[in-house]
Amino acid sequence: MDNVTTGRRRILPQEYDVFMGVDTDKRSIAVTHLDHLGLGKSLKMPYDGQMLLSFVSNHFAGKRVAFAYEAGPTGFGLYDEIVAGGHDCLVVAAASVPTPRNRRVRTNRLDSRKLAYQLRGGALVGIHVPSEAYRMLRELVTLRQQYVSEVRANKCRIKGLFLRNGLVFEWNTPGGYWSSEVLQGLRECDVNPVLRLKVSKLVDGLVFAQYQASEAQRAIREFVSSTEELKESVRLLMSIPGIGWVVASYALARVGDWRELGRSHEMASFFGLVPSEDSTGEGADRGSITKAGDPRMRSLLIQAAWSAIRKDDELNEFYKRTYKSHAQNAAARVAITAVARKLTARMHCVLKERREYAVRPDAHKPSQAAAA
Repeated sequence: MDNVTTGRRRILPQEYDVFMGVDTDKRSIAVTHLDHLGLGKSLKMPYDGQMLLSFVSNHFAGKRVAFAYEAGPTGFGLYDEIVAGGHDCLVVAAASVPTPRNRRVRTNRLDSRKLAYQLRGGALVGIHVPSEAYRMLRELVTLRQQYVSEVRANKCRIKGLFLRNGLVFEWNTPGGYWSSEVLQGLRECDVNPVLRLKVSKLVDGLVFAQYQASEAQRAIREFVSSTEELKESVRLLMSIPGIGWVVASYALARVGDWRELGRSHEMASFFGLVPSEDSTGEGADRGSITKAGDPRMRSLLIQAAWSAIRKDDELNEFYKRTYKSHAQNAAARVAITAVARKLTARMHCVLKERREYAVRPDAHKPSQAAAA
């Protein structure tokens, strides 16, 4: 596996001579370069990383150059070329770049200028840049998720079709699983020819999406099995009660290289499972979870939490305690979210320490001395 840096980073301005703010689109690169005196220039060139590096080598030979650009649809290819060229580069989230509220004019040149000034001021924080193996795993898990979402959407379309036309949907099954018998029954349902045609086409789309999701899952397993580090990380994650193959592979694709993990609460924050807060003075005003990051990953963790409390006595007791301490109308939601947050701490631990999770079946029970 390659060793592309994936850590969350800052640029220390005193360590560099030139600061390059870069704004990209699919055809061009807008660049603004600054020095410590504020002298600089903006220019535009075709989207070509080697051309950008040639410009730097021709104009700033022997100088320490730092780059920054916003994460976007062009991916991390430019980052790879800049780092391979021997320079440091930050990829920053657009939402984290400070922007004046009264700014009403936005162009690529102005964006590159803003990045250059903020890079020189040390105000930018880079996101995690995954290495090649983790990027490919992410592509596969998002492919599977696209087809899983399409399966769900087609089921909703079929049920909606029955509801709109005043028909009774007779094929509800426990857990929402639609067997081949259910699908065949839908194809042969006793409705007018137009509706039967539409149902048949929707069932065709559903079957196709199910097959493609299954193929994507098979590709994920093969890819993980072919990469020793990914294989070991997935195995460690699956040692946690409630964490299965889908959750483990999806989580690993999102968090990336385990060597770059920070503190455990950062993983919960990354998945949007920490409380929001708007406090001032001595008062503390905490709200619902931030819901930052990937909503699908958060949903998978909630599902894993429901499975975990059925398998792990410690988490089951924690869920019950949390449930009892909240209002009835929100108790289950708050409690299961708290369990999901605990799962992220366990995931961080097994990845960081490279060891399996060991269940403690008697952890929730009082000691004999206390019982006496």
